[in-house]
Amino acid sequence: MRELGPVAWPPAPIKTARLVLREPEARDRATFIELLASPEVHTYLGGPRPHDELEREMPVVPERWPGSFVVDLDGAMIGQILLRRATEHRRPAAVGNADLGYLLLPRAWGFGYASEACAAALDWFDGVLPGEPVVLATQTANVGSMRLAAKLGFTEVERFQAWGAEQWLGVRSPVTPSA
Repeated sequence: MRELGPVAWPPAPIKTARLVLREPEARDRATFIELLASPEVHTYLGGPRPHDELEREMPVVPERWPGSFVVDLDGAMIGQILLRRATEHRRPAAVGNADLGYLLLPRAWGFGYASEACAAALDWFDGVLPGEPVVLATQTANVGSMRLAAKLGFTEVERFQAWGAEQWLGVRSPVTPSA
């Protein structure tokens, strides 16, 4: 994965009805470790990373690069939204496109936060890189992620086998600015 391209970073925090999308800060380190070590979060992502390994390797300010947003609820991190350029991918249809990913703590599931945060990140993306498509890949077994992809306007490009499971690749057509 590589950077998105010519975007000013970090943007001003993006506010939604309930959330703020912002650049990662040092105070988020423990939550990043919790996200990456969570078996529940990584059920469809190849499994969690060992907590002690993350403690050793995680920088003081984690994931500080263009396209990495902390999802903040009432002043505390509950997840992460990722928008990055897919330079290498198992599927040719994804290569070169921006790829949307997201992780939320299990205690934040079921409240619509993923939908709200992803929609806000996609709106930001449409504003800074208008006319570009975005891809999203998920396991077909991840029913919640499949529902969210449809709600966000992603349509199926293909299904494929990877990491021992059926995967789904969708694309969200570019939003063109109105004149």
